[in-house]
Amino acid sequence: MAVTMYTDGIAEALESLLTKARRSIDVAMYRFNNPKLAGALAGALERGIRIRLVLDRNKYEESASTRALFSSSKIPFRVRYGRNGPGSKMHHKFAIIDAEVLVTGSYNWTLESEEQNRENLLILLHNSEQLKIYQQEFEILWAESPPVR
Repeated sequence: MAVTMYTDGIAEALESLLTKARRSIDVAMYRFNNPKLAGALAGALERGIRIRLVLDRNKYEESASTRALFSSSKIPFRVRYGRNGPGSKMHHKFAIIDAEVLVTGSYNWTLESEEQNRENLLILLHNSEQLKIYQQEFEILWAESPPVR
C-alpha cells in the first residue's frame, strides 16, 4: 500500500481524486464552503461526470458562503435534516468516486477544516463491503432529500 503525504492539506488530496473521476461523484457533507473543492466538482460536471451532493439543511441555511457557492452553480444538490427533522444534523462526511473510492473522516469540506482544525481523511480503494454500505446510505439520503432548486 502506498501512502502519499499532501503538504498543502487534505483539500489537495480531495481535489486530486475529484479531478480523476471518470463516471460519478456522490458526496454527503455536513459543512461545505471550500471554493476549490466546489470548483473541482464543477469541473467534473463539465467533463460529464454525474455529480450528486447532499448537504445538511441547517448548515446550508446558516451559511451564506455555502449558499453563495451553490446558488449559481449547476452542481445538483439537495439538503437534508438529520433523523429528527429541524435541529438534528445530517452529519455525514463522505464521498464515493466512480463506485471505487470511498473518502470519509472528520474533515468537512470547509476552509476552517483546511486552515484551522486538526482533521482526518481515510481513503479506501476497491473495498466493496464498505463501499456498498456507504452507497446504500447515500441512495437513501438522495431519495429522501428535496432538491433546493
